[in-house]
Amino acid sequence: MKREKQLNSNILKLKSLLFYILLVFFLVQCRQGGHLPSGDPDNGGLVLPGGFEALVVVDSLKGRARHLSINTNGDIYVKLRFADSIGGNAALRDTNGDGKADIIKIFDDYIDKSSYGTEMKVHNGYLYFSSVTRIFRQKLTNRLVPDTEMELILTDTQRPRQHDTKPIAFDNEGHLYTIFGAPSDACQVDDRSPLSPGMYPCPILEKRAGIWRFDANKKGQFQEDGKKFATGLRSVVGLQWNNEDNNLFAVLHGRDYLHNTWPRQFSVWEGAVLPSEVFLKLEEGANAGWPYHYYDQIKGKYFLSPEYGGDGEKQGDVSNLAEPSVSFPGHFAPNDLLFYTGNQFPERYKNGAFIAFHGSTSSDPYPQSGYFIGFVPMKNGAPSGPWEVFADGFAGVDTIASTSDAKYRPMGLAMGPDGSLYVSDSKKGKIWRILYKGDRENFGKAQLSAMEKRKMTAPNIKTPDEIKDILVPEGMEHTDGKEITEAAQLFNTFCSVCHQRNGLGNARFPPLNGTKWVLGDKATLISVILNGLRGEITVKGKSYTNAMPKLNMLEDEEIADILTYIRQNFGNTASTVTAEEVAKVRKANEL
Repeated sequence: MKREKQLNSNILKLKSLLFYILLVFFLVQCRQGGHLPSGDPDNGGLVLPGGFEALVVVDSLKGRARHLSINTNGDIYVKLRFADSIGGNAALRDTNGDGKADIIKIFDDYIDKSSYGTEMKVHNGYLYFSSVTRIFRQKLTNRLVPDTEMELILTDTQRPRQHDTKPIAFDNEGHLYTIFGAPSDACQVDDRSPLSPGMYPCPILEKRAGIWRFDANKKGQFQEDGKKFATGLRSVVGLQWNNEDNNLFAVLHGRDYLHNTWPRQFSVWEGAVLPSEVFLKLEEGANAGWPYHYYDQIKGKYFLSPEYGGDGEKQGDVSNLAEPSVSFPGHFAPNDLLFYTGNQFPERYKNGAFIAFHGSTSSDPYPQSGYFIGFVPMKNGAPSGPWEVFADGFAGVDTIASTSDAKYRPMGLAMGPDGSLYVSDSKKGKIWRILYKGDRENFGKAQLSAMEKRKMTAPNIKTPDEIKDILVPEGMEHTDGKEITEAAQLFNTFCSVCHQRNGLGNARFPPLNGTKWVLGDKATLISVILNGLRGEITVKGKSYTNAMPKLNMLEDEEIADILTYIRQNFGNTASTVTAEEVAKVRKANEL
């Protein structure tokens, strides 16, 4: 009997020990991410801090991608960039736990007359998504593709124009927030035209360039049904409510073309690095400054816009402007914002802000900037340290001379139920899942050092040196600045940011080599320079819709020099354009 009791006691101790070992093993595995799928051997091409891994959920999506959101069961929903021909949304499901999407469904046929309709958010059991002029929602069910009514929550009755994106944020009191973007770069009399003054007061501010608040559950709303919450916001694509601080935050796209529109006030370098893209807390009634002011991250101040008399030194009245939480270099293009509330990542990431920098298109002649995921450590709704580089490598090249050089552009951010971070790409619709597999308790400087170095040295992230970092297109090398002709300087000042210094254009602006627009009728070409050009055009079989500003403030001889330069460079061999020919067309236009 005694031996039996001893045996039972030993068995009980053994069971307790085994339970303890299993418990410790389970906790260690959880802490080190052992329950998560494996990252890809190359981390999907991404560069990450130590201990992090990444896998590719899906390599591409038809219609490409804007924002994305993850349901509580891990299903992924993506707002597609090009919705009209195939459906507006995509649903993805991983059925075997390897992190890869096994089922992909395209659903919801709705009109989206632009590639900038942005939002996709799971909220309170509904799937909210937006086109440039509408916000919809559908009740989620246990089906991957919801079979419920597509409810129309909000309609913007104005036609789609620049900076219409309709991101969405929700507070904890049943409200929905969205932006009505400014249909202008700087509220000029002639938008994006050199030396064109700003309208004062800016009429756009009444119904655009601001955030409005609506009822998140009410169908059939229009702008007048909402309440204006904040103003002075030219373009916002990333909008998020911070539950820790109980406030609305946004990442702002700063205005474009300081140098191109005001070449005598701002240098090429200033145009490439200014103004700042700011991360901003928006309390009710906040004013972010547009169009009268812009923020200079180098000087750490607001300055008066040149359209309103600014010269890079005058500040004007800035007393009522919201102070940025963080100011980033110009043209990074912050396209999404996510406050991390998960437990998978090391504690330092808790409640911090991840920001997807889509990347610049107008930094020429310097490397294009952005194309990475940044992180801002935060505590109680305020930054607790400098901003960091969290994920890079999306572009696939170190130096991005033109947007077309970038293989991928990070666009949207979402957090999965297990705390994984998901990133979408707008060029092909690729989606990554970023996981932490290291030791959460021992994460620190050693794991961050490589990313800190990248912040200071990577051409797409660091502030370029004004002289050393100028990119010279192949075939246009100049060992001495004196070799650059006056015509080339005029072209570089007024034309190259859009058409690039090599004349090959980019995804948004057409090339200048071998096209009838350049090599054809000279009077037509001169008219384009004098009057600008708006509306869709086709160049070499590709459609372009961005506006060409008029350059009629230039002298006849300057226009002739620019057009002759274009017609006799970039592989073109057409005849010269004379000042007399320009004067003749100018006079005819005035009749």
